[in-house]
Amino acid sequence: MSIGRYFHGEGIGDMRILRAAGRAAAPWSNGGGVTREIAVHPPGAGWDGFAWRVSLADVTRDGPYSPLPGVRRILTVVDGAGLELTVDGAPRLLPGRYRPFAFPGDAPTVSRLLDGPVVNLNVMLREGRAAATVEMVGGAWSPELEGRAADGGPGLASGSGLVGGPDSVGGPDSAGGLLVVALEGATRLTVRGESGVPGESGEAEVRLERFDAVWWTGSEALPDGLRTDGTVAVVRLSGHPLG
Repeated sequence: MSIGRYFHGEGIGDMRILRAAGRAAAPWSNGGGVTREIAVHPPGAGWDGFAWRVSLADVTRDGPYSPLPGVRRILTVVDGAGLELTVDGAPRLLPGRYRPFAFPGDAPTVSRLLDGPVVNLNVMLREGRAAATVEMVGGAWSPELEGRAADGGPGLASGSGLVGGPDSVGGPDSAGGLLVVALEGATRLTVRGESGVPGESGEAEVRLERFDAVWWTGSEALPDGLRTDGTVAVVRLSGHPLG
């Protein structure tokens, strides 16, 4: 089935293209920034009901994070000079970009900007219902060569964050799938299996602008390959398929 039933946007089979231009900005209650949701499960879930949530946040000033009991987080600075997170009293420096960092959402957390505003990629996971890995990838990539570039070069731009594992995956709401977010540079994605025209098969190319995303469930239209002259985030979510 097509994931178009769950996320709005262009699509080919089980693939949906989630354009950055279509996202609404939700201001923070403390005035420190805004959040733009990329994808959430179950569809339309609020803060109390999501199994997982992926978003981008524009952070404009220092301040505390809202506590999220029962939630694990992976935060990655994707624009700006970086920040320092103090989690449960322990400082963690995240200078520059593309350094995924996992931490518990219920721990007291304070953010300090190192040199001006930043944009963060946030992956939030309800404990016991979802798990994820986050990788920063440059050059060429494909699912068969996950963790290294398709041409044999390094696939990770900086590192990866991991939350959960077999013990924490499960429940009817934890949809599994693959989410790719373009962070900088020109990105082209090749998909085989459907041309996007009913009754025809072949190969389709998808071009992603900055902060555009592509989301898959199932295996009908998994990417044959991806190439970027910048960096993309590859978010692998573990769980049961939607349906």
